[in-house]
Amino acid sequence: MNKRALITGGTGFIGSELCPQMRRRGYELTVLSRQPADKVRALCGKVEVINDLERLRSDRGYDAVINLAGEGIADKRWTNERKQALRDSRIALTNTLTEIISSWHNPPEVMVSGSAVGFYGDQQNNLVTEATPPHDEFSHQLCKDWEAAALKVNALGVRVCLSRTGVVAGPGGGFLQRMIPPFKLGLGGRMGDGHQYMPWVHRDDVVAALIWMLETPEASGAYNVVSPNPVTNAEFTRCLAKALKRPAIFPAPAPVLKIALGEMSRLLLTGQRAVPARLSESGFEFLYPTLAEALKHAID
Repeated sequence: MNKRALITGGTGFIGSELCPQMRRRGYELTVLSRQPADKVRALCGKVEVINDLERLRSDRGYDAVINLAGEGIADKRWTNERKQALRDSRIALTNTLTEIISSWHNPPEVMVSGSAVGFYGDQQNNLVTEATPPHDEFSHQLCKDWEAAALKVNALGVRVCLSRTGVVAGPGGGFLQRMIPPFKLGLGGRMGDGHQYMPWVHRDDVVAALIWMLETPEASGAYNVVSPNPVTNAEFTRCLAKALKRPAIFPAPAPVLKIALGEMSRLLLTGQRAVPARLSESGFEFLYPTLAEALKHAID
């Protein structure tokens, strides 16, 4: 009998690639989405679609849950209202999800829940592993509370993995979709002084890591889902410009970004030199370990 899995955020940039791969592995999928069912199936394939978690209260349960829902962290300026919306889309939804799970007749074997390397806050040039103490700021508080909500199901005997994901590169979406147009016009360049690290990862490696967490009984706790080869913002922009055969000579000065974006500018001007210490120790192998090959695949 095929395993049943519930996925939140299944129509996002990561989820829309994860769902077809899980279906090919024999999973029967239910996807939580506010989008029309036909649009969800166009992205995810033959899946059951629900638009309200309450429909699953007192359900017989699922074998696995993957929780990826959350509004885009960089979609809008961080007003107090926007910060609350980011918290609601992650923490409030995850709290509701864990409550619903506790009502099931049979709890899942495993829940893999999203998080981000923003958990660590600004780390300057420090090497960041899963053991690195965080710098307390909004991104840390957001991820910390998001993870704490997911870990509640530990009390039900559910194995929980947390995916602290970096900046995701891949074809047809994600942050590259915003960066490529100005770079194609020769208007790209570094952010601020470019010394801040960008913990990037290819989408195919994110999907592979999520499935590995799902199917590895020994896996639990937090994992940095980032490339083993972090680069600075200056290195990233040079590599992207080279891949597009364009110059990168128009930097965005830090003062301008701070005025334009307010507190959200910290996403661009600070970073984490994060490495996938726990995944590497487990023997996990990345399909795209270097930025040049990752960008080539994403752009081609």
